[in-house]
Parts: sequence; C-alpha cells; structure tokens
Amino acid sequence: MTSPDQPAESTFADRAFRSSPGIASGVLLLLLALWLGGDALIAGGGRTPWLALAGLLLSVPLIVAFTLRPAVFAGADKLRIRNPFRLITLPWAVVTSVRAGYSTEVTTEGGKRYQMWAVPVSLRQRKRVSRRQARSSVDDPHGRTSVSADVTDSAARMAVADQTVADLRELAEQAATSPGAQGEPEVRWAYEVLAPAAAGLIVLLILLITG
Repeated sequence: MTSPDQPAESTFADRAFRSSPGIASGVLLLLLALWLGGDALIAGGGRTPWLALAGLLLSVPLIVAFTLRPAVFAGADKLRIRNPFRLITLPWAVVTSVRAGYSTEVTTEGGKRYQMWAVPVSLRQRKRVSRRQARSSVDDPHGRTSVSADVTDSAARMAVADQTVADLRELAEQAATSPGAQGEPEVRWAYEVLAPAAAGLIVLLILLITG
C-alpha cells in the first residue's frame, strides 16, 4: 500500500509517495539485525564481534535501501524518484508516460524507463477491486448495467498503485509546458548506501578468507 504525505523538503515536492508495508518491514528487519548483531558484538568471542560488525555494515544499508529509502516526490516542476541505489530527477516536460503493469515505471523522451520502487503493484489488490466492482454492478429492468452509488467515485474503484499512477499522469500533463518543468533527466548513484555496504562486504570477505 502506498500513502501520500508531506515531505520535509516541501520546497521541492508537493506530494510524497512511500510504501507503508515496506517501511514497516524495514523497521522490523533493522530491529532484528541490530538485536542479533549487537548481541554478537557484546557477547561474542574471538573473531565473532568483527564478523558481526562487518555483517551490520553490509546488511543495515541494504535493508534501508530496499525498505525505508524508496520514495517518489512529485513537485510542481519535477518528479524525483528515490530508488534503492539511485536518485532520479525528471523534469515533467521529459516525461512521456507513467504506467503500472507488473511494476510502476516512468518513460521519458527517447524511451528511457525508470521504475518506481516506492509504488509497488499489488495484483491481489487489483483482483479485490475488480470483485468489488462486480458486486457493485446491478442490472436494471431493461437489461442495462448500472453501478451503485458507493463506487461512483473513480478513485474508490482503483487499486492504490493505479490511483498513484493516475495522479502522476495528471501532474505530468498539467506541468509539461511550464517553464520550470523543462530540462534533462538527472541520475545520481546513492553512494551513501553503496559505500558502507561495499565496506562491510570487503571486511566480511577478508575475515572469511583469512579465517
């Protein structure tokens, strides 16, 4: 499930989208890793504390990268996609499509595609929405099909990922011709995640090889 909220950098983004299940699972995994790693650091003997430290250096950044870090910030002029290992900034003018298939992705001029990790697609949720629509459909005496009043709102009849994609499409269409929405895509690697994870992996390999 993805929920919109107001990001800290409100001057850049008007809306933010994150995966609530991803955040919850990330917090639980971090607590588990810190509990196990902390216990090994304190009570372990010999090389165990060093192995635990290397394991934490490797695992904690990866847990954060895949659970807590992903977010999509939709601003007046730009779309910023924060994926596990990259930060992608797209002026609205270069966005040609936003779609949700088995994953959500943005396509830019030239056919370049960028996935949005923060907006996962739930096929199960789509099936629930379809079943709800089917139950809400009633046949009138003339054989025509009408939809009951509780599902007349289109947003209520869409899976969360599909609604998010619809919102982003609308923003892209509205801002495409804005002077501030012009420019080129920018992609930056998340070295703040990659560097400690790489350090932890190197230390862990050295300890295992020399052990």
